[in-house]
Amino acid sequence: MAEREVDRSISQTVKAQLALRDQILSGALRPGERISELQAVETTGASRTPVRMALVRLEEEGLLEGIPSGGFMVKAFSERDISDSIELRGTLEGLAARFAAERGVSARELEPLKECLAAIDELLSQEPISIEAFSSYVTLNARFHAVLTELSRSPPLIRQIDRASALPFASPSGFVMAQSALPEAQQILIIGQEHHRVVIDAIENREGTRAEAIMREHARLAVRNLRLALRNRTHLDLLPALALIKTATD
Repeated sequence: MAEREVDRSISQTVKAQLALRDQILSGALRPGERISELQAVETTGASRTPVRMALVRLEEEGLLEGIPSGGFMVKAFSERDISDSIELRGTLEGLAARFAAERGVSARELEPLKECLAAIDELLSQEPISIEAFSSYVTLNARFHAVLTELSRSPPLIRQIDRASALPFASPSGFVMAQSALPEAQQILIIGQEHHRVVIDAIENREGTRAEAIMREHARLAVRNLRLALRNRTHLDLLPALALIKTATD
């Protein structure tokens, strides 16, 4: 009985955490807006203990910050906060690529990466690229990065990459939907896809330094996406969470 209660509490915590995160990233909760425990109970339908745990987890993720008088506030981010988080992810993914290259990967293990590569090539052959294709790219790109990370065969590194990717806006596809409305969109995706192609080649040829360098450069492309998205906020409906990011002119 006690074990079932614990499982139920964990499930409610995750449900509340996901619901509150969605409210923040969808723009329903604005930067600086206060969230009380009671308010979160009402909006998520979870009981107080799971909600309290969910709020603490969101603070650990960096989406909320505690208020000295009690409760939490939706956090705003600087452009530097985001670029630093992306750089951190790129450094870790570069290490994963180097480990994969140096430790060796079989042709069979590389197949999932090559399948993602082929599927993305097909998407990029569209002219122009549709919103639906951008959405599919997000899924394929996330899979590519996840498979690449697993090929490192380093559980400690995989855990750190998962943590870095969970930082606000630091995931590999964090700004893809926002960039879909930009004139440079297709060119940026083509460059990113070439990075994917080159890192597979480097891993196949056991070139650890090359594999590491390309993944770090790949992350810097995400920083470029960030800057483009912040300078063109006319399509906030594609990524409402951009409202959480402060620029020097805000």
